[in-house]
Amino acid sequence: MNIHEKYIKRCIELAQNGFGNTYPNPMVGSVIVYDNQIIGEGWHKKAGEPHAEVNAVRSVKDKSLLSKATIYVSLEPCSHFGKTPPCSDLIIEHKIPHVVVGTVDPNEKVAGNGIKKLIAAGITVTVGVLEKECHELNKRFFTFHQKKRPYIILKWAESQDGFLSPEKQENAKRKPIWITNPYSRQLVHKWRSEEQAILVGTQTVIDDNPKLNTRDWSGNHPVRVILDQHNRISKESFVFDGSVKTIVFTKSETGFSAENTTFTVIDFSSNMLPQILAVLHQNQIQSVIIEGGAQTLQSFIDQNIWDEARIFIGQAIFKNGTKAPLIRKENLTKINILSDELLNIRNHD
Repeated sequence: MNIHEKYIKRCIELAQNGFGNTYPNPMVGSVIVYDNQIIGEGWHKKAGEPHAEVNAVRSVKDKSLLSKATIYVSLEPCSHFGKTPPCSDLIIEHKIPHVVVGTVDPNEKVAGNGIKKLIAAGITVTVGVLEKECHELNKRFFTFHQKKRPYIILKWAESQDGFLSPEKQENAKRKPIWITNPYSRQLVHKWRSEEQAILVGTQTVIDDNPKLNTRDWSGNHPVRVILDQHNRISKESFVFDGSVKTIVFTKSETGFSAENTTFTVIDFSSNMLPQILAVLHQNQIQSVIIEGGAQTLQSFIDQNIWDEARIFIGQAIFKNGTKAPLIRKENLTKINILSDELLNIRNHD
């Protein structure tokens, strides 16, 4: 590892402190080095608050050293006015002579313009240090800007014999059927806090009456995205309780309104997934967890519109019921399989 990689690695570590809190902005870390010593560092904590470079500069006690220092940043410094001033202007203002950038910003408002601005000001700019790692850090941000859709995570739990749920019993109560243990469920709520939205289909809401929040973890609740083509979901359902921003996709206007809830009409007779993803993109949603049901999950798989899958294998055996989704062999590298039994053992060590 060379000297530039050492400090960009530190930038990535710092940036991760903002995980789940910077949307719609990327996670960014910055380090300022003089005479091979870190004299300042910072990260972007929340949209609307100072960027990583600003926090790094502010942390430097002796500002006179900035004109002889190198500033490292995991993502290209911005060049436009948003909720905060351009970071490239800040670097120029403090006459920092050398900037090392992990990767170029894919946002069309930046997209190399920050680097051009710095070079035009006579600053030496090094670009592409640990680029793959910096891209991975902000895979949601890159997917959003390059593919014009959210980063899509498929998530489900299945029994040992490959079922999402057992055969439905008559007069069964509307509640989830738990395949996993409490530790696995807490991990899922942690994941929800890290993503911007969670999406489920009609039958999942009708059968389980889920809350789709992060009640078992401290963090932000994701936006609830519900597919309800024929307005079959009861207005008494938890998803209409107004506690969390909710987007409902439907075929026609519903007969009721709900607090903090938007009903969006789309054409279900056409391919609905691109329509849904376009609306989520318009709402600046950079990531979404697809949590069910089987038909909804399989539709994303069949159209190959997904980026990773997280699958829990529980200890239950159902013998019959709703089969788990099927993923083609060529996509197995995008799957993370978690054993519910192993998670339980780890938490008892």
